[in-house]
Amino acid sequence: MARPRPAASLTPGQDGALFTGSQISAINRFPDDNPNPVMRIGDGGRVIYANPASAGVLRAFGAEIGGRLGRKDLARLDAAGAARGFVELTADNRTWTVWPVPIPGLGFTNLYGVDVTAERAIVKFPDQNPNPVIRFGRDGSLIYANAASEPLITGLGLAVGASLPPALHGALLAQALAGTRETIEVASGPSTYALLAVDIPEFGFINVYGTDVTAEKERGRLAQENERLLLSILPEPVARRLRDGEQLIADRFEDATLMFADIAGFTRMSSALSADELVGVLNDVFTVFDGLVDHHGLEKVKTIGDSYMVVGGIPEGSPDHTARVATMALALADGVARIEMAARLGMTFRVGIHCGPVVAGVIGKRKFIYDIWGDTVNVASRMESMGVPGRVQVTSAVRERLDGLFRFEPRGLVDVKGKGPTPTWFLEGPLRATTHPVSTAHADHAAR
Repeated sequence: MARPRPAASLTPGQDGALFTGSQISAINRFPDDNPNPVMRIGDGGRVIYANPASAGVLRAFGAEIGGRLGRKDLARLDAAGAARGFVELTADNRTWTVWPVPIPGLGFTNLYGVDVTAERAIVKFPDQNPNPVIRFGRDGSLIYANAASEPLITGLGLAVGASLPPALHGALLAQALAGTRETIEVASGPSTYALLAVDIPEFGFINVYGTDVTAEKERGRLAQENERLLLSILPEPVARRLRDGEQLIADRFEDATLMFADIAGFTRMSSALSADELVGVLNDVFTVFDGLVDHHGLEKVKTIGDSYMVVGGIPEGSPDHTARVATMALALADGVARIEMAARLGMTFRVGIHCGPVVAGVIGKRKFIYDIWGDTVNVASRMESMGVPGRVQVTSAVRERLDGLFRFEPRGLVDVKGKGPTPTWFLEGPLRATTHPVSTAHADHAAR
């Protein structure tokens, strides 16, 4: 007679269920002294068990033994379990990889974890990285540098084991501790690098990711140079319209002030000078003119030989552009008198001013210029060409507009081509001792 099989012993579980001996054996596979995180999650996400090594994982989940995991964490674990994958968790500057293993027969899921903090930190700095990657201690000593870092550290006079320059060390350390994504630019030999420092507190060092921005900096420099050259040819608002893709720039302005200044006796004077002397004195004179244009918020249109053309009131209007042009015209003689060669030659100017409507625009595709046309331009040019050396000749329109601000001396009638006898005046100076003030808008123009 066969002996009766002994009944299986039953043990109550934490949920009140009775477990068999084989089930208890499965449970005992997760001892508390396991150095890696081991957890058990019941149906509904309740944490049934967690060994001491799981403390950080619990904090990453934001849970505790007896509590429940959040819906998002459960969803991640379910997806990883179905795909036989893993979930990565971070807390307290450490990183864990956790594999969920469902145990359907017992109604729970086992979680097996591994601390991969060191592995992740190392992976961040592969020797195969094509960009510079270095690591330094908080004391500033260089611990590691990949192969791509050689030009960077060589240009800085560094080697592994040496200390970073105090200023660079301080800047990188402050950046890393602040946790910002702003880079620090350093020059190393002929190259410029943008450095991003990242704190790795679990190991007590700083990782630095470098990018060679030499070409980018050069492109920026060339762009600035192109912008400077463009603004030396065109007013800023007009240059902006060209950059925005406007094909034809042509505007009519109902009120502008034109001034022409021409060196008296230039042909005779130039015959007595060498080429270098002639170009040199013209450059010095027109540089003074350029400074006065900026100071008074006007626009230089162009130079034609020894003639200089200025406009006020365009491309951006202003209520006092005629007064500013007049003030500049009166300042020309004093400015040029400070040029040694011009003073030695006794250089004087004929200056003419007129105001009225004009048309302005950009002509040309390659060697383009910003030019101005209209009867106002022609009359201003006649005021200069039929003027008197050392004097500023203006029309009735200018005199009427500036009446009460400046002193004028009547010249009488001048036979202007296309106009016939025309009354003109000489501009003598401001009525008050001070010169015409420069408004805030004009100062902004000069700052550009």
